[in-house]
Amino acid sequence: MTEEYVADQTTVALYPEAAVGGYTSQDGGLEFYLRVNALVDENSHVLDFGAGRGWWAFEPWAALPKKVRWLRGRVARVVGTDVDPVVAENPTVDEAHVVGLREDLPFAENEFDVVIADYVLEHVDPADVAHVSGEVMRVLKPGGWFAARTPNKWGYIGIVARLVPNRLHVAVLKVVQPGRKVEDVFPTRYAMNTPSAVREAFAGHQVVMYPLPGEPAYFGRNRYVLGFVRIVMKFVPRGLQPTYAIFVRKRG
Repeated sequence: MTEEYVADQTTVALYPEAAVGGYTSQDGGLEFYLRVNALVDENSHVLDFGAGRGWWAFEPWAALPKKVRWLRGRVARVVGTDVDPVVAENPTVDEAHVVGLREDLPFAENEFDVVIADYVLEHVDPADVAHVSGEVMRVLKPGGWFAARTPNKWGYIGIVARLVPNRLHVAVLKVVQPGRKVEDVFPTRYAMNTPSAVREAFAGHQVVMYPLPGEPAYFGRNRYVLGFVRIVMKFVPRGLQPTYAIFVRKRG
């Protein structure tokens, strides 16, 4: 039996439920991937668009959030693409492809049942929005789903990220997120991070978009700072919540 994951003291102090199973009731990633799981079965072909090195597979996480995120072996095939060759080392995909920023995806039309883009859309340049959305829809089967998780341009993550120049992101994240690796920090653009921008990018298809819950992890691990931000976030309007879940169903 593997050793049970235990949430850190700060998390348990702010979210007592984390003592049971290691995750909080505000785990937006768990909510997102549970919904992704509802869209797949053992016959599904899944594309992880912007898969990277699969950093989360190496993190000490609670068993349930990691289990629902790990689709390899539970679906027919998981394919990963990324601009970085490190995707070849990703243990969560069955096959990996390095695809340049403006290159077409190397797949046939209607090849995938689900395409996932987890914290990817915020890195798309405005000039590339049409190409990215067009390629995603091209490789999806009719009735298939594009599932994305991304910061809200007008939430605190989006606002802070845009206030800090991209050249300083690594230095700032070293302070607020000391465990974040340099290779997991990328330039942000925020061209696909509002409801209007998403609906425009995927015009003609069914768009379902809603804010996700989440712990204010971008503020480090200080219990008092996190507690204050948590209270403030309770009064923030729905449209200013920090993260969005986006589900787009391809219409034939």
